[in-house]
Amino acid sequence: MTDQTLPSPIESPLLAARAGRVAQHGFFTRAGGVSEGIYRGLNVGLGSQDERDNVMENRARVARWFSVGPERLATVHQVHSPDVVVVDERYDGARPRADAMVSATPGIVLGVLAADCGPILFCDPQARIVGAAHAGWKGALYGVLESTIAAMEGLGARREDIVACLGPSISRRNYEVGPEFVERFLGVDAAYDRYFTPSGKPGHAMFDLPGLTTHRLTDAGVTAENLDLCTYPDEERFFSYRRTTHRQEPDYGRQISAIMIRG
Repeated sequence: MTDQTLPSPIESPLLAARAGRVAQHGFFTRAGGVSEGIYRGLNVGLGSQDERDNVMENRARVARWFSVGPERLATVHQVHSPDVVVVDERYDGARPRADAMVSATPGIVLGVLAADCGPILFCDPQARIVGAAHAGWKGALYGVLESTIAAMEGLGARREDIVACLGPSISRRNYEVGPEFVERFLGVDAAYDRYFTPSGKPGHAMFDLPGLTTHRLTDAGVTAENLDLCTYPDEERFFSYRRTTHRQEPDYGRQISAIMIRG
């Protein structure tokens, strides 16, 4: 009998085909949780103002989907950095300030939270090494993806064997930014103008965060996939920071994307 308390995450066709025997993964939606109100569903954000018991039950449901206890679900205190931590058998539940994790230890789930930013799951099936990264504009621009790949290599992965998938994140059609934002990117690389299109408002542009993310992954030498799922308009499935901001709601939930090396 199917456990009705378990969520049903979205799967990456690329990761399933290339790494399914080695790693279990899922891009979880807001369906299948116990939170209510503006957090309705599977809100796993410890930094939200949701009832903590609800958040902990939601996180436990994610862990159960991987057939492990909640103490084996590793997450970090995300700060929009390029920083990566290695998670191994000594994992004790700590949440260091970082935005990515890598592991060569079976049975530990690496989870990253997002509500418009890009969640990226990585696997080198030959070396049996996985990674998970949270990449908003700042993380993508300043190197969290490349840092994750390098950390996987430090555990024995080869970048030509790594496959990665970008999960649900805000798309260009719903991400308007101001002139200072555009100037910051062009100051790093003038070629980044390809990620911006005029919005119709003077000086403003629509920003293609998924495009930047997937191009940075492929430029780094890994095989990458974009699920092409926008968080902003799909309220039934996804939390969205920008949607919450436009509605002037007091807070927002976070969905989780996670991966684990099979035992």
